[in-house]
Amino acid sequence: MKQIIQSFKTGATILEEVPAPQVQRGCVLIQTTRSLVSLGTERMLVEFGKSNLIQKARQQPDKVKQVLDKIKTDGLVPTLEAVFNKLGEPLPLGYCNVGKVIAVGDGVTDFKVGDRVASNGQHAEFVCVPKNLVVHIPDNVSDEEATFTVIGSIGLQGIRLLNPTLGETVVVVGLGLIGLLTAQLLVANGCKVIGTDIDEAKLAMANAWGVVPFNPLKGDVVKFVEEQTHGIGADGVIITASAKNNDIISQAARMSRKRGRIVLVGVIGLELSRAEFYEKELSFQVSCSYGPGRYDENYEQKGIDYPLPFVRWTEKRNFETILQAISSGRIHVKEMITEEVPLQEYLKIYGEIGTSKSIASILKYDEQVQLHPSHNVKLKDTNFTASKGVVGIVGSGNFTKMTMLPALKGTGAGFKYIASSGGVTSTALAKKYGIANSTTNYQEILQDEEVDLVMITTRHHLHAPMVVESLNAGKNVFVEKPLALNAEELEQIIDAQQKSNKNITVGFNRRFSPHVQKIKQIVGDTPMNVIATMNAGFIPNNVWVHDMKVGGGRIIGEACHFIDLITFLTGSKVKAVCMNAMGVHPEENTDNASILLKYENGSTGVINYFANGSKAYSKERLEVYSQERTLVMDNFRKTEGFGTKGFSKLKTALDKGHKNQFELLIKRTKEGGSPLIPFDEIINTTKASFAAIESLKSNAWVVVE
Repeated sequence: MKQIIQSFKTGATILEEVPAPQVQRGCVLIQTTRSLVSLGTERMLVEFGKSNLIQKARQQPDKVKQVLDKIKTDGLVPTLEAVFNKLGEPLPLGYCNVGKVIAVGDGVTDFKVGDRVASNGQHAEFVCVPKNLVVHIPDNVSDEEATFTVIGSIGLQGIRLLNPTLGETVVVVGLGLIGLLTAQLLVANGCKVIGTDIDEAKLAMANAWGVVPFNPLKGDVVKFVEEQTHGIGADGVIITASAKNNDIISQAARMSRKRGRIVLVGVIGLELSRAEFYEKELSFQVSCSYGPGRYDENYEQKGIDYPLPFVRWTEKRNFETILQAISSGRIHVKEMITEEVPLQEYLKIYGEIGTSKSIASILKYDEQVQLHPSHNVKLKDTNFTASKGVVGIVGSGNFTKMTMLPALKGTGAGFKYIASSGGVTSTALAKKYGIANSTTNYQEILQDEEVDLVMITTRHHLHAPMVVESLNAGKNVFVEKPLALNAEELEQIIDAQQKSNKNITVGFNRRFSPHVQKIKQIVGDTPMNVIATMNAGFIPNNVWVHDMKVGGGRIIGEACHFIDLITFLTGSKVKAVCMNAMGVHPEENTDNASILLKYENGSTGVINYFANGSKAYSKERLEVYSQERTLVMDNFRKTEGFGTKGFSKLKTALDKGHKNQFELLIKRTKEGGSPLIPFDEIINTTKASFAAIESLKSNAWVVVE
């Protein structure tokens, strides 16, 4: 299928051929008929992409600080590689989609095949959208009109935050697409509306709908508002404009009445004058997109609705309100449509997006396109017959892009597939790394007899079921940690492995680092004390890794790295675990904890996994104490020995062992042989991570069976 994407690196806007998405649980699959180009938002993205590195840095000073911190801990070259990889990410454009439902996922009862719907889907011939972001279109609303649903809800949410009452005077600053819709909704609400813009055509359009127009280039906007309100000032100001200076927020404060309300929907400079806000006791609030539910994974992705009696207006209910307003004629949108362009001629819009005077541009899609589009796009015609080491990758997220694929270069792997749910990222990576096929159907990888190794880098809750499927399909498996999230999943994997007799490798790369290999060479298998500290860094609570059902928490999901590392160094298995966490009543998904490990050979391990430290400090540190010798490894860049004859120091670029691990893995896949990491050690490490959580709950040592 065809989809519009934007490159942050080059600034190019491209109509890309990507595999069509499959319908997912809780979602509907939509064939697009129309989509609206949000000229304001998409113009900013396009212009950002076209700017040079210095201009990009100036626009994102917070990101510059993160880069500088990363240089201190990881070094210059790895940091630059990470930055350029990030800039190379393709960005799918669009969020105002209209089409018809062609498939309904499990758990969806509100929609059926053939329904006309509006959603926040992208500019693509087919989109898969969660049910809480999809709404039915009334019969008397055309597809073109319905494309205004999502962008209209952005203005509506700003109005809901302002909470205007009948007869109040509200100023709308900026009469672009969102501003014109906002002004109409306010008029329908019984408000006196003053609209300001420098475009006379937009002012004339607003005036026809009952808005009092004013061009700030032709006079003092503050004085005009005072005149219109008999010296009182505006009850409310909604800012839908886009500007880099602080003039607009200052004007908004000065035109407001005492105890007036200001709501920001657009993007402007925000250096507030305390005096302007203090003297009038003004209220200021930033509006977040479509309404309650936005960026809440439980609402948007899992389909868990907020109870209507307690949250009257969610983003989906805002969508429905806009469509009702269009249907009843309370707001007019057809007059705002400047142009309708076939999808193939998208550059008529994007090529002039920086200078365009258009209000609303609509993309038209070929409705005769095949209803069963391909889930696979062949990018390279390569013959893999009789080849060994043929790889299929499932997952194209940050780990695959930033770490795994760069480390796999030069290993001799034959890349036949890469799969992702959306198809955009997998296609971009396939092009960059010469992978033959991009797909949204990972089953194609499992069914292909030429594939020797399936590499799984999806979200954690998918690891175990995909490992089992891959083993049942007769494939060797590499899976990024963790292997499983609970004991039941682990037992299913053990059973599948025993039946298939195929190798499983978990991404415990640190044991393959030259620093760890050197330490192991020096200390051997003698009993030892090991202290591992991970300055993991803060991750907000709403990120999926903290969800025990999806990410498993950071102890199971990440601290398992260090359990395996200490197991490798001691040459023994964990027999008991005790974990203590920060806080009076720590949750099981804690990421500030200390884990004590007892090993069968008498060794002990301590893992300090902390998320409350400074990012300027080294991320990982390892101390090994054995037979009056001490070895200290700092962030996989420097290892020092104390009391170690013949060894004092090892320095390298940042090397966590990924390259060595993948070279050995591909070689083992081609030539055969025993697993790269003994399977019983992988099982023991996984059980030990489960035991750590059990220990926290029971406040006791837990024996690892």
